[in-house]
Amino acid sequence: MDKTLLLIKPDGVEKRVVGKIISMVEENKFYIKDIKMKKWSREEAEGFYYIHKGKPFFERLINFMTSGPVIGLLLEKENAVNDLRKLVGKTNPKEAEPGTIRALFGTNVTVNTVHASDSEESAAFEINYFFNEQES
Repeated sequence: MDKTLLLIKPDGVEKRVVGKIISMVEENKFYIKDIKMKKWSREEAEGFYYIHKGKPFFERLINFMTSGPVIGLLLEKENAVNDLRKLVGKTNPKEAEPGTIRALFGTNVTVNTVHASDSEESAAFEINYFFNEQES
């Protein structure tokens, strides 16, 4: 079984679509190994999104990700990373395939309801970052 991380961003929590997103994840045969809600500090958000530091959207992203709680789901499934990316949809909700999470619930490129690991390497880092090693 492969592992990946899905984050439900502050807008997903605020819009009260957490249950709908979890249902979509389960309907797509993902096993939820762990789930956790937390409110990130600026330092935690910057550490998670370190790869984007220096990019024009970084400040906007960090401000958004610290604006409310995020929910992390540690997911397992064969081909987990790629299957979750398909379920999530493109970063821009306006370009996302109909029926994907971002197409259904996202607003724009930053406020797009969810984050999904984009590779097995990213998934390993992000899972350990969100769920410390004792939890994962």
